[in-house]
Amino acid sequence: MPLLEVRNLTKTFPQGESIFGGGARGEVRAVDGVSLDIEAGETLGLVGESGSGKSTLGRLVLRLIEPTSGSIRYDGQDLLAASHSAMRRLRRDMQIIFQDPFGSLDPRMRVEDVIAEPLIIHETAGAPPFAGFAKGGTNSRRTRVAELLKAVGLDQSAMRRFPHEFSGGQRQRIGIARALALRPRFIVADEPVSALDVSVGAQIVNLMAQLQREFGLTYLFISHSMPVVRYLATRIAVMYGGKIVEIGTTDQITERSQHPYTRSLLEATPEVLA
Repeated sequence: MPLLEVRNLTKTFPQGESIFGGGARGEVRAVDGVSLDIEAGETLGLVGESGSGKSTLGRLVLRLIEPTSGSIRYDGQDLLAASHSAMRRLRRDMQIIFQDPFGSLDPRMRVEDVIAEPLIIHETAGAPPFAGFAKGGTNSRRTRVAELLKAVGLDQSAMRRFPHEFSGGQRQRIGIARALALRPRFIVADEPVSALDVSVGAQIVNLMAQLQREFGLTYLFISHSMPVVRYLATRIAVMYGGKIVEIGTTDQITERSQHPYTRSLLEATPEVLA
């Protein structure tokens, strides 16, 4: 059974208001009848141009926004039927890495507090503490933060500093550490390297591949860059106009693509991530 099963998922948004005050003129289908599976331990790369619906789909599968119709099952559980408390428990297992490492971190919080915040929130919500960690223990949380910083390649001294004191790549490492704090199984990575230069982005992609091996993570990796997706993904889904127009193994999509849009993406980005 796949870890994530999505069937006929649709999300529509109202398209502006009439100049005569008659309400919305129509609607936009940002995601239009998408179906896909993601197996435990794999990386599904979701690729397409800006406006294709990739980020909306990523947020839908985590229920950060609510779908108009369709179904989402995670590890056999119906996410759309889950209560608020049930979703809160599931959030420990499903996390997101945001596109913008500058805007996704609270500038008023020290790095230690940024990374520890999920631990505090879920502990307060009644979730059991991690093995070996005393419930409510500040020192235990600090130890966990230090471990997470080490896992993403940052020194423990980073804990007492603020986000503005770091480079973009370092901030994204902090964002990754925060996403790992609750030991999730599934992570949506929403354009995690698009705001970084190529060399720093390559380092982040390599880090994500390393973390996947170490922690057994499953990724939905969203990107507009076919070379980045080709490097990291087990399978690739190509999204255009809110629909999945082609899906297959990385070799199938990059070497034997069938859809004209997929071929245009490959032709537009011929370089390979080093």
